[in-house]
Amino acid sequence: MRVLVQRVSEASVTVDGQVTGQIDRGLVLFAGFKHGDTKEGAGQLGGKITRLRIFPDNEGKMNLSLQDIGGAMLIVSQFTLYADARRGNRPSYSQAARPEVAEELYRYFIEACRGLGTPVATGVFQAHMQVHLTNDGPVTIMCDSDD
Repeated sequence: MRVLVQRVSEASVTVDGQVTGQIDRGLVLFAGFKHGDTKEGAGQLGGKITRLRIFPDNEGKMNLSLQDIGGAMLIVSQFTLYADARRGNRPSYSQAARPEVAEELYRYFIEACRGLGTPVATGVFQAHMQVHLTNDGPVTIMCDSDD
């Protein structure tokens, strides 16, 4: 599982002209799943991301977590995180999990994050989405369940 984490001051996702998820200060998580990913790995990564100390404290040092600041998450599925563009000009997505497997893991990941007490908004699995965000910092971190 790969999650691209972006610290934001605000973010929203829109599908067919309707806002499906919106947050103020917090994290946008673009989540992709590959063959062999597990619910256990998704739960562990959700806990890790929730505890990442990437928000500034009173001295401006990145020393506070999402939990510390009472922030929220906007979780968006994104299979293209497993794009392989090493050969040719058309990326291969052969590492990405099949949609039915990825959707189950996506839903589990959302519930695992909510279970940690984090407010979670979402996109719509397999939908064409417009994601609007204001990256704060900017701070962008790639997290992988294999690491």
